[in-house]
Amino acid sequence: MAQHDYELIVIGSGPAGQKAAIQAAKLEKKVAIVERKSVVGGVCINSGTIPSKTLREAVIYLSGYRQHNIYGEAYQVKDKITVTDLSRRTEHVMRNEIDVTLHQLSRNGIDVINAEASFVDSHTLNLKIVDSDQVQEVSGENIFIATGTSATRDPHIPFDGRNIMTSDDILYMDEIPRTLTVVGAGVIGIEYASIFAALDVRVTLIDRRDEMLSFVDREIIDDLVYHLRQNDVIIHTGENVSGVEMMEDDHESVKIHLESGKIIQSEKVLYSIGRTGASAALNLEAAGLNADKRGRLKVNENFQTDVPNIYAIGDIIGFPSLASTSMEQGRMAACHAFGEETHSIPALFPYGIYSIPEISTVGKNEEELTAAGIPYEIGKAQYREVARGHIIGDSVGMLKLIFHLETREVLGVHIIGERASELVHIGQTVMAFGGKIDYFVDTVFNYPTLAECYKIAALNGVNRLAK
Repeated sequence: MAQHDYELIVIGSGPAGQKAAIQAAKLEKKVAIVERKSVVGGVCINSGTIPSKTLREAVIYLSGYRQHNIYGEAYQVKDKITVTDLSRRTEHVMRNEIDVTLHQLSRNGIDVINAEASFVDSHTLNLKIVDSDQVQEVSGENIFIATGTSATRDPHIPFDGRNIMTSDDILYMDEIPRTLTVVGAGVIGIEYASIFAALDVRVTLIDRRDEMLSFVDREIIDDLVYHLRQNDVIIHTGENVSGVEMMEDDHESVKIHLESGKIIQSEKVLYSIGRTGASAALNLEAAGLNADKRGRLKVNENFQTDVPNIYAIGDIIGFPSLASTSMEQGRMAACHAFGEETHSIPALFPYGIYSIPEISTVGKNEEELTAAGIPYEIGKAQYREVARGHIIGDSVGMLKLIFHLETREVLGVHIIGERASELVHIGQTVMAFGGKIDYFVDTVFNYPTLAECYKIAALNGVNRLAK
């Protein structure tokens, strides 16, 4: 076997790359991470998951959102909320996450190389060192591509990063607008639309599809749409954008033209039409690889590309493009590359959507079970039915259990409301062990807690069954 500089080289230091590198280091392999930016963490820490979720938390706190049911809609922690108020919190959390990541990589003996990588061949990378004219080559027995994605840019849209923005720009806006149009009702678009609506920004949400978030249970989405409209969000589905332009007589406003003839005017536009794999600079052809038109790479069940020693993990392989699933992909790929047996349960990967209100789901939804001809029953609990819901100021939340009509096995858990992404893990654990709806009927939960919703939903479901 040829001698290589490293047993594993990971391109990209986001969640997938971090976990792959650390897993390989735990297996006593010589590992390097190549990161083209001056900080580690990728999109997740620097412009995606961490800052957007921290922004959400800052908005909820400063706007008094959680207390509106108790103290009234006019209640706010701070009267005039500024971009500085929001960025102070996001920057603090980002700095902490970068420090934690660097410490984890360092204590596991992983070399971090600040460079832009491109393939020379399937085992060799050309590294252009950041802030230097220096170029070097490095070889690896295995190479993992974990470069993530960037916001997709429609070439016909005049992005300026200030008034017409992508999700990579929005965290650096100069001021909170009075009006905002969000083009694209995917996860990112919905999250930002609901966050700014909580700040009393007049939000318009546009999507070319007739349904939003088709992978989420329809009842949950119906609830989300209702709450968005309660917060004065205008929603246009089944609409295509034909053009976006700055107003000629007002360079602080943007005009959005729809194919249907509608014209929408707002101070700022967030264009969120998906993500494109960050593969263009990798010179994939030199390694015998090709990306699809959205820059994504095809992999097998072990995350291997068509070249066996090159793996691709994280957002660059497409759906579900979650930090949590990317971490698991990195761990599993590293184990496979070095012959270490590992197990995972992809069917029970949870989804968290950090809109306001929050959504989380695991397992099958009603639409999937109906299409598959699987008999089921549901049980529901409203947050307003439990004391904890009123204590935390959330009267809109709901927990929905779906279970098999005959075997009573839990098939899905769908939640909208405060702490949904935490609460879902109780159901996920029961499902992993093949648990039945009766588990929740028989279990005693702490009082007062949101977890009580599981028992209420289970009793509600069992009571629906024929005697």
